[in-house]
Amino acid sequence: MTTEIIVALLSLIGTFLGTFSGIRLVTYRIEQLERKVEKHNSVIERMALAEKDIRVASHRIEDLEKWRDKL
Repeated sequence: MTTEIIVALLSLIGTFLGTFSGIRLVTYRIEQLERKVEKHNSVIERMALAEKDIRVASHRIEDLEKWRDKL
């Protein structure tokens, strides 16, 4: 009977340790994914600004071409 209790306690300790390690690993992986998402979002924001700047530059070029054609 005592050996069963010892084995059960060791199994319980092993389960707790395994669960704790798994939680730490999952937490680490989530943090890494959050960093990747932040980088991705910053790229998207920068691209939106670049597209706006390109649009403005394109309109300015069109205006300059129209002005040149009038001369």
